[in-house]
Amino acid sequence: MKKHKAIIDDGCNPELVVGAKFDGIFEIPIIEKPKSIIIPEVIVPFSERNKAIDLNAAIGFNEMDVNFAKVLINPKVYIEDFRRFRMMISPDCSLYRNAPLSVQITNVYRNRVIGSYYQRKGIYVVPQIRWGNELTYSTKALPEKIAFSGVEKHSIVSVSTYGCIQAKEDKIYFKAGLEAMMETLEPEVVLVYGPMPESVFSDCLQLSNFVQFDNWTKFKHRGKN
Repeated sequence: MKKHKAIIDDGCNPELVVGAKFDGIFEIPIIEKPKSIIIPEVIVPFSERNKAIDLNAAIGFNEMDVNFAKVLINPKVYIEDFRRFRMMISPDCSLYRNAPLSVQITNVYRNRVIGSYYQRKGIYVVPQIRWGNELTYSTKALPEKIAFSGVEKHSIVSVSTYGCIQAKEDKIYFKAGLEAMMETLEPEVVLVYGPMPESVFSDCLQLSNFVQFDNWTKFKHRGKN
């Protein structure tokens, strides 16, 4: 009888959590608070990292998920690559509001497990905070706010408005999630990739040190001029 080899794995890469600490009922890997807070000069998208001249930069993932899928699948390959830079921001896995809650939870896990993995490899990692619908940033469906699981309080975090606040409804959800994040995590520093409209951020600005970064295209255009 011919034997068949399994060609599908579980996709969870259990080796990535060896030595990790976990948070909450879903045991989300924790990206620990750094000993000191560092502010990068620029946030460079993963797909553009080889164009970065200033290695005092942070590698970010504020782009289509397909562009950084290889990092999620085989993060070990990029350890030395990422060590060239001052820091990295954990992968910005999409949390679509119309996606099932299970999918949104899975992408929070992916964000944290990759960030935690690189942190345990000696890389300075800032957690990217992303929320989807109300179920992710409130306790309406779950006993904890899953969007903020795996992140320690009073630390440095990153958020992105790039392509996320174009419509009125987008702004409403983003502001609600931002306020929930500030209440839950009480971060000392918030890195913001993209614009910071007053209508969205005004009620939170006094709660932390917000540092805004232009998206990469705008940054490069500004540099040429």
